[in-house]
Amino acid sequence: MADTSGSGGSGGRMWCSMPEKFQLHAAMLALQFGYAGFHVVSRAALNMGISKLVFPVYRNVIALILLLPFAYFLEKKERPAITLNFLLQFFLLALVGITANQGFYLLGLDHTSPTFASAVQNSVPALTFLMAALLRIEKVRLDRKDGIAKVIGTICCVCGATVITLYKGPAIYSPAPQLHTILEPEPVPEPTFFASLGDAQGKSWTLGCVYLIGHCLSWSAWLVLQTPVLKKYPARLSVTSYTCFFGLIQFLIIAVFAERDLQAWIFHSGGEVFTILYAGVVASGIAFAVQIWCIDRGGPVFVAVYQPVQTLVVAIMASIALGEEFYLGGIIGAVLIIVGLYLVLWGKSAEKKFALERAAIQSIQEHGTIRTSAHVKASLAQPLLPPSTENV
Repeated sequence: MADTSGSGGSGGRMWCSMPEKFQLHAAMLALQFGYAGFHVVSRAALNMGISKLVFPVYRNVIALILLLPFAYFLEKKERPAITLNFLLQFFLLALVGITANQGFYLLGLDHTSPTFASAVQNSVPALTFLMAALLRIEKVRLDRKDGIAKVIGTICCVCGATVITLYKGPAIYSPAPQLHTILEPEPVPEPTFFASLGDAQGKSWTLGCVYLIGHCLSWSAWLVLQTPVLKKYPARLSVTSYTCFFGLIQFLIIAVFAERDLQAWIFHSGGEVFTILYAGVVASGIAFAVQIWCIDRGGPVFVAVYQPVQTLVVAIMASIALGEEFYLGGIIGAVLIIVGLYLVLWGKSAEKKFALERAAIQSIQEHGTIRTSAHVKASLAQPLLPPSTENV
């Protein structure tokens, strides 16, 4: 027992002694593997026949149980009083960020694949910028390099998503036929230009991509709508908990009317239990905590830069575990989206750097003006010559 404890303490001390930069990179890599596993696990759940309504209900129940204690105890002092207006805003956030977001994701994943679901998600920063610009929350500066980079990046992301949706192309890579037959016994579809003709077993690639774009639009809208809410209610964990609660209620209401089969609510295997636990604990609980820490220490741009790593990990996992094939259209679209992502991120980083430099210059100028005026005031208040000591 003593040896084990010493070993654990030594491991903890070793981690703490590592540079923070190394810790951030290690945490972000682990986070991408966690999210990549979620894509693959979600697809496995759909392959097992888990209901697309029951899955998010159980996932959000677990997430809410994990979030509530932290939100209650850590934000006791900074949490404002709840009002009807706040509740309506939380309900809207849940409708966009939970119900539409998760619903579109599962529908899109059911028609496509984990790799392309992850690839399309890389367009979220560009879509968020586009929405913020249309709502005049963010200014578009075409007279500076950062503004041009953000616009070109957004166009690249839109073009990439369009290519993925409309052009599937020939299969570039196929796993071993035996593995593909065992894990996902579907006939290989013939390459077509417009995938709207549908894949095997009634699956439509184009429809799935449209759902995934709806998922990304919902996610972007959720990020944009969060900004004004957090300014008035600056308790992020509490906002997330309320959002998760209302999302759970919305999914339950939809499931009551749409999912009439009582067997859909019962677990039929250990695999189904594992997929739901993974989605709730890893993807909604641990990943959220790690991401908050990484954003706090490394910044949002640092976190977003790692997103394409997730796509690569998903591609490897999905190929091994699910026998997923890679198509030319998806690869071209993914490359365009990733290029667009980095252009938008570079533009945001350059814009922030420019703003900080301008603020620093203004601060120096104001400080210099204050010092000059103070010096002039002091010179006027005091005689230029020392007082005479004759009368003393």
